[in-house]
Amino acid sequence: MNDVSPGAASAAPPASPAPWGLVTLVGAGPGDAELLTLKAARVLGSAELVLYDHLVSDAVLAHIAPGAERIYVGKQSRNHTLPQEGIIELMVRLARQGRSLVRLKGGDPFVFGRGGEEAEGLAAAGIACETIPGISAAQGAAAATGIPLTHRETAGMLVYATGHLQGAQEDRTVQLDWEALARPWQTVVIYMGVGTLPVVCEQLVAHGLPETTPAALVERATLPEQRCIVGTVATLPSLGVRYGVKPPALIMIGEAVGRQVVPPGGAGMVSGPATA
Repeated sequence: MNDVSPGAASAAPPASPAPWGLVTLVGAGPGDAELLTLKAARVLGSAELVLYDHLVSDAVLAHIAPGAERIYVGKQSRNHTLPQEGIIELMVRLARQGRSLVRLKGGDPFVFGRGGEEAEGLAAAGIACETIPGISAAQGAAAATGIPLTHRETAGMLVYATGHLQGAQEDRTVQLDWEALARPWQTVVIYMGVGTLPVVCEQLVAHGLPETTPAALVERATLPEQRCIVGTVATLPSLGVRYGVKPPALIMIGEAVGRQVVPPGGAGMVSGPATA
């Protein structure tokens, strides 16, 4: 028999902490709302609170439950509504208030979507987090333009990279493994590289990639205003300037780009000349 100190029997049990909310990271896909997964559409339709990014299209936002609260936390180049740390802190604070929320991100959360950073931050704070994948921008762009990401005859590897500048903006250097990216037998897809396109192409050629390698810029993939500009590694920077390509756009490089089969209609397809 256990000893019981005087008064222990009448003492109130300690209050249990209020349950914390669940955070669900949801991939919105490349923009076309019909490319949402069934699970993503279901979660958005029952959400009470949604934090969404700049690259989430209006058509995708239309799937959010009508009465749900929406908080915009979008990030554009040099224009962040909240820094990444602030977004994580906001999610933690809301979840600790007992509020479950959806964190809606363009493309796939774990493909250059900082979903890994957010999942780590939530885990460190003890907040439960689940992830619903989305069709990535690269997958959407490939399907919408007819450019295969892999091909048995020309591309047995697929590499994703970021073209973001590292360090000081004026440095104009991109810290990537250029030798690896310039290898044959692969397709390279570069996210967020419009601003550094000349540097990217220059470095690839300098590290052995032939100037005649097919390359494309895909702007606003899967959306009605999509454009696909096709050229070579040598001509793509000039073509980007000529056609005024702006983010969001992907750079696709490799012999598989030359295997493009233009989808019916071919809306927004622009073929660049051999010399721009």
